[in-house]
Amino acid sequence: MIRRLTFTGAVPMSCYSNVKARPHPVRTGRSTMREREADVLLDDMKPLTRSPLVDPFGRKISYLRISVTDRCDFRCVYCMSEDMKFLPRKELLTLEELDRIASAFVARGTRKLRLTGGEPLVRRDIMSLFRSLSRHLTSGALDELTLTTNGSLLHRYAAELAGYGVRRINVSIDTLDPDKFREITRRGDLKVVLDGVEAARKAGMRVKINAVALKGVNDDEIEHLMLWSHGLGMDLTLIEVMPMGEIEVGRVDQYLPLSVVRGRLMDKYTLVDDPYRTGGPARYVRVKETGGLVGFITPLTHNFCESCNRVRLTCTGTLYMCLGQEDAADLRAPVRASQDDALLFRAMDEAIARKPKGHDFIIDRRHSGPAVGRHMSVTGG
Repeated sequence: MIRRLTFTGAVPMSCYSNVKARPHPVRTGRSTMREREADVLLDDMKPLTRSPLVDPFGRKISYLRISVTDRCDFRCVYCMSEDMKFLPRKELLTLEELDRIASAFVARGTRKLRLTGGEPLVRRDIMSLFRSLSRHLTSGALDELTLTTNGSLLHRYAAELAGYGVRRINVSIDTLDPDKFREITRRGDLKVVLDGVEAARKAGMRVKINAVALKGVNDDEIEHLMLWSHGLGMDLTLIEVMPMGEIEVGRVDQYLPLSVVRGRLMDKYTLVDDPYRTGGPARYVRVKETGGLVGFITPLTHNFCESCNRVRLTCTGTLYMCLGQEDAADLRAPVRASQDDALLFRAMDEAIARKPKGHDFIIDRRHSGPAVGRHMSVTGG
C-alpha cells in the first residue's frame, strides 16, 4: 500500500524550513519573560539540522537506488512477462524531479546513488541526469554514482558516463552462449553487450558482472562465467531468483539456491571469505586460484536484511523501504506540492520510520507465486 501525506498549504514550522531567524539582540543584565519567550520563538524558526535518515532498527540509510524507467529493451524470463505492459509516460517523474529527490537524500546522508530500471540507458536524455547528479561527487557530498545495466547501450554511453564520474558499473550477463542469451533475454544480442563491457573497461570503469542463477538454464555455466570474468579483471556476483511479479513460469522451477552453487565451486576452487563491500547486499569470497571475487546475493537462503542500508525509488516517485514488502510512500506528491523541500523531508522521515526489519520472500511448492505483485523492473533491479 502506498501511503500519502495530506498537504493543506502552509508548511508547519516543525518541519525543515527555509525561514531565516533574525540574530538575537545583544542584552545586558537579566532577560525579561517577554525576551525569553521571544528567544524561544526565534529558536523554533531556525532551520532544523538535516539529520541522517535512520530507521527504527538503527540502520542508517546511506544508499538510494533509483529506477529511472520501468521500460527495458530485453524481456528476461525471470524478470518480466513477454507481453509486459509499461507505465504511461505521463505518470513518470521528470528527470528534474528525480534529481530533486535524489539530492534530498544526499542532503540527509545518502552516500551512494545507483540508477537502475528497467534499463536505465533507454530513458531519453538520461545522460543529463548523470551530469546533474555528478555535482554531488564534485562537492564531496556523494561517494559514488553508478548504475546497473543490461549493457545493450553501453557501447554508446560508456565514455560519457565515465566523464560524469561513474567509476563502477554492474552489467547483467547470465550466460556466454549467444543462443541461450537470446533465449533468456528473449531479444538480446550478446555481442552488443560484450562490446559495451569492453567500451566500459576502455573508459576506465570497473565492471562487475551480475548473473541470476537459474536452475536447469545456466547452472552448468557458472564456473565458466567466473573464469571469464576473472580473466578480464572483473568480479562476478551471483543472485538468487526473487519472487517478484507474475511471469509465465513458476519461480520454484527457476530457483537455484546459491548454497548449492557455492558448494559446487568449493569442490574445485579455494574460496576465502573476503571483507570487500560495495554498500549493497552481496557477500564476497576471493577465489585463490584466480585472484578474483565472487559475490553472493542470497535473499532466500541467507537474507541480508539485518544490515540493510537501502531504499528504492521508482520512476513514478514511489519509495519502497523494502524490496520484499508492498508498503511504500509517495514522494511525488510533496515534490509537486511545493518548491520548498520541507514537505519532501517530512515524507522521507515518515517513510523511513516504517522501514521493516526484513522481507517476506519465500519460494517453495506451497508459495510458488510472487511474494510481491510488482515486477523487479518497476522497483529497480
